[in-house]
Amino acid sequence: MAPTLVTAAVGALLAAALLGDAFDRRAVAVVVAAATLPGLDAVASLVVPGATNAVLHAVWLPILAGGLLYWDTTLRGASALRERGGWRAVRTAWVALASFLVAGIGSALFVGEGAALLYPLEDARYVLRGRLVFSTREGLVQTVLTLGAEEPGLLPFERVGGAVTDPVGSWINPDGRPGLGPSADREFRVVESGWQLVVVAATAATLAIRTGSGVRR
Repeated sequence: MAPTLVTAAVGALLAAALLGDAFDRRAVAVVVAAATLPGLDAVASLVVPGATNAVLHAVWLPILAGGLLYWDTTLRGASALRERGGWRAVRTAWVALASFLVAGIGSALFVGEGAALLYPLEDARYVLRGRLVFSTREGLVQTVLTLGAEEPGLLPFERVGGAVTDPVGSWINPDGRPGLGPSADREFRVVESGWQLVVVAATAATLAIRTGSGVRR
């Protein structure tokens, strides 16, 4: 998974881009919290085998949350969320769900160790790999769409291990296996590459500009 700071930064960028007139400090905090929530499955790995990048990175929670949110805000006669917080609460909830998926789960799915999307029904962790380049010899080269292959599809998944058989380590649980291990070497990753530092810096600048342009307090 990406460092927590980077995941939070992506969530904050989504908040700045998608909240619109609902943008305020409270809404941003909710969206950023949603982005970092999947990373808390590392805590569960202290007692649950293979929980990191699995328990809160599986598709079931966002599917359930999205279904309930759609039912409450669209299908239900009187929306409890809208009555409680108005349209701002509804907008914030949808953006928070997008942040959970894109920043929270996506940070593990597109880089690093992958995510166990179907856990606990399936142990496998997957990453999405693909590229789009223009070559002066070969022209446009891409591996994102595989419609002409024997097994057509979008965004090719690659299995990189199993949630339980190949547990993912974290600063909370370095070896990813149940047990606290007080003497284990723990590293809290802030940023791991230049592009991650750029994302964090860009997020700080974006929030500063939006805050200065009249954010609601």
